[in-house]
Amino acid sequence: MNHKQNIKVPLLDIPLSYKEVLADVERNINEVIKSGYFILGPVVEELEQKIAAYCGAKYAVGVSSGTDALLISLMAAGIKEDDEVITTPFTFFATAGSISRLGAKPVYVDIEPDTFNINPEQIEKNITKKTRAIIPVHLYGQCAGMDSILDLAKKNNLTVIEDAAQAIGSEYKDRKAGSLGDYGCFSFFPTKNLGGFGDGGMVTMDSEKLYEQVKILRVHGSQPKYYHKIIGGNFRLDAIQAAVVLAKLKYLDQWTDKRRENAQTYDRLFKEMGVTDSLTPPREIVPRHVYNQYVIRVKDKRDKLRNFLGENNIATEIYYPLPLHLQDCFLSLGYKKGDLPESEKAADETIALPIFPELTTDQLEYVASTITRFIKK
Repeated sequence: MNHKQNIKVPLLDIPLSYKEVLADVERNINEVIKSGYFILGPVVEELEQKIAAYCGAKYAVGVSSGTDALLISLMAAGIKEDDEVITTPFTFFATAGSISRLGAKPVYVDIEPDTFNINPEQIEKNITKKTRAIIPVHLYGQCAGMDSILDLAKKNNLTVIEDAAQAIGSEYKDRKAGSLGDYGCFSFFPTKNLGGFGDGGMVTMDSEKLYEQVKILRVHGSQPKYYHKIIGGNFRLDAIQAAVVLAKLKYLDQWTDKRRENAQTYDRLFKEMGVTDSLTPPREIVPRHVYNQYVIRVKDKRDKLRNFLGENNIATEIYYPLPLHLQDCFLSLGYKKGDLPESEKAADETIALPIFPELTTDQLEYVASTITRFIKK
């Protein structure tokens, strides 16, 4: 295996995809510039139709970011002050931040250790008369256990908002992320599997009523123009970002296949190198995992491993070093260390390895062999 020190492995290298997409991107951007439609307009509408079709949803609404996709969905669901929304503490801040911005209370439920997703079996005991919604997060590109979540939601008349920011193209029992709950929220942040050249997002839904409501909320609650029965926000997707995402969309499945191949290569190499007692590769419990991140567990030595990989020119990231229930801004919710042990354990043990589609076999082998050197030294 490869121990060469001159190999460098970044966590992500977005420009490597440009050789495939740049001609399409430039053509689409030029068309937007010539059209003069810079906010919303026909290119945004085309992207909305294609994303809805791709996700198996009836409708989609382009918005300004993945965070705003969550926020506008909560607003459309009527979430207000003192309402409770059940979610996971092991996710990016936007999930819970969006709940708090409306004056509602995030109620945290611990995760499953093998998927890092919310544990459906622990949701019911957290439902109170104030609970209005559940936000499951399809973390790292693998869907949460949606059957149980949807059953609970139906039984308790709750809205389900899928946080699919990391999961475009992932599947749950042959249905795509974004077509399972009342709303599906996507991010086109540049590091995502389908990323723009700036911020952008999308909300998917099957209900025409919710579709019309989200469209109105997107433009300050204006319907018709300059007449406001409700208060919305400026959540519009700009056409240049839509043009970029539209150009990239046709490559998404081949990029996903390559991510999945890279994940299988890592799995095989770790097994062959005999290190699976010391590290735990991610498990695909719910096919189809799209590997926005490839996250391994390493007990006790995670931080030392990260330093070692850095010294050997391998970039990594820790998602997420402090679960949301222990963040300073949520201390008033009353959670303390030990309340959600699986989330806390994951925060201490996990590390994300490079998984982007353009990785070479040499790079994958170098990452695996460097980790093996660390474990066996």
